[in-house]
Amino acid sequence: MCTPCCISQLACCCGSAACSCCCNCCPKIKQSTGTRVMYALYFLLVTIICVIMMSPTVEQELRDHIPFYSELCEKMNAGENCKTLVGYSAVYKVCFGMSCFFLFFCILTIRVNNSTGWRAAVHNGFWLLKFIALAACCAGGFFLPEEQTFLEVWRYVGAVCGFVFLLIQLMLLVEFAHRWNTNWSSGAKYNRLWYAALAFVTLVLFSAAVGAVVFMGVFYTDPEACLLNKIFLGINGSLCLIVSLLAISPCIQKLQPTSGLLQPGVISVYVMYLTFSAFTSKPKEMVERNGVNTTVCVFPLNSGTEGDKKIVTAFGTVILFGCVLYSCLTSTTRRSSAALRVCRNSEPSTERARCCFCFGDDTEDYDEEKTGSGQNVLYDEREATIYSYAYFHFVFFLGSLYVMMTVTNWFHYDNHKIEKLLDGSWSVFWIKMASCWVCLILYMWTLVAPMVCPKRFEA
Repeated sequence: MCTPCCISQLACCCGSAACSCCCNCCPKIKQSTGTRVMYALYFLLVTIICVIMMSPTVEQELRDHIPFYSELCEKMNAGENCKTLVGYSAVYKVCFGMSCFFLFFCILTIRVNNSTGWRAAVHNGFWLLKFIALAACCAGGFFLPEEQTFLEVWRYVGAVCGFVFLLIQLMLLVEFAHRWNTNWSSGAKYNRLWYAALAFVTLVLFSAAVGAVVFMGVFYTDPEACLLNKIFLGINGSLCLIVSLLAISPCIQKLQPTSGLLQPGVISVYVMYLTFSAFTSKPKEMVERNGVNTTVCVFPLNSGTEGDKKIVTAFGTVILFGCVLYSCLTSTTRRSSAALRVCRNSEPSTERARCCFCFGDDTEDYDEEKTGSGQNVLYDEREATIYSYAYFHFVFFLGSLYVMMTVTNWFHYDNHKIEKLLDGSWSVFWIKMASCWVCLILYMWTLVAPMVCPKRFEA
């Protein structure tokens, strides 16, 4: 019973066959989906390694529990207690290898239009060989000459590419908000329950945004300090109100009848999240009260036990890298690529309203391959690719450098630890605050663009 499954897995690892699970009770999987999941797992694996490299807690645990740890490090020429394998320089080298891996596949898969050629076969299969190649690239970063020069140059390359990835992430959010409203509004033409769903979700989103403003006004402002918090909370809250009113204004409704409050609700919640994240990333402020220096503008949980801080850091790290993976996978779909002007979208404008509208409609018929006792695979790219292979790898290339900069705390990398990922840093504060304004500007542009450039939006 296991023999057919083992043969199919061997063909997946060392051949061009698509990967699938051994359990036949698993639902059918598309080749395009399986491929992207595998690359995401590679990306996640390297990311976890980078987090471990930046954690002195993990380093201490390895030192305490691995026998002959010091002797093993000396035999590997990794320095005393493997110092060359930890810290920000090690993360830079590993991410350099991962980015080179994805950049190579980006160049290799340029202008691949279907899954029948040899380049598409390399992209969709040979997973064991590609894993070995990825490991070799990451290890090769430790043998680069002129280490200090490399770290200095690569820091600025990572910063530029990280900003580009952040911009793609924000553009994707705006596209997501518009698509959500369009999809559910199309369903409202046939079933009034979709109107109720739109109203309910919009109410929840704006309630969350208003609640976030009140929450930050209570805990992250102070009569004697935190002037920047007061200014930026007022600015961001006012901008969210302005774009909400603009979205339902008669001049916008005339050109975009589907424009409503759902889109500004999504944008407002995300802007408030970034604002909150920026406030928590800012260095703590102290005020002298009754002869005692008191930390102000912090949530009470931050002043609790060390265990509370670890929980907050772990939760924030999971959310952060979950958003990175979502951006890498979702921004490479044909529809999202068209929204970002990366490729032309051939999908019809009409669509079926669904709760899970992010995923493609499964009504199409594809060639199905039986894999013995394992999961069945639908080959959905023999006529045309579902997503741009080259752009897919390019986004992961940018995501690799964004992870590198985030894990090492951008420009404040000296003596940085992963446990302090959410601690204060002015560079992180301004990056997140600028992201708020870029997100609002992008959404505002999608509203006024049909008025400014009417010919580009004519049917």
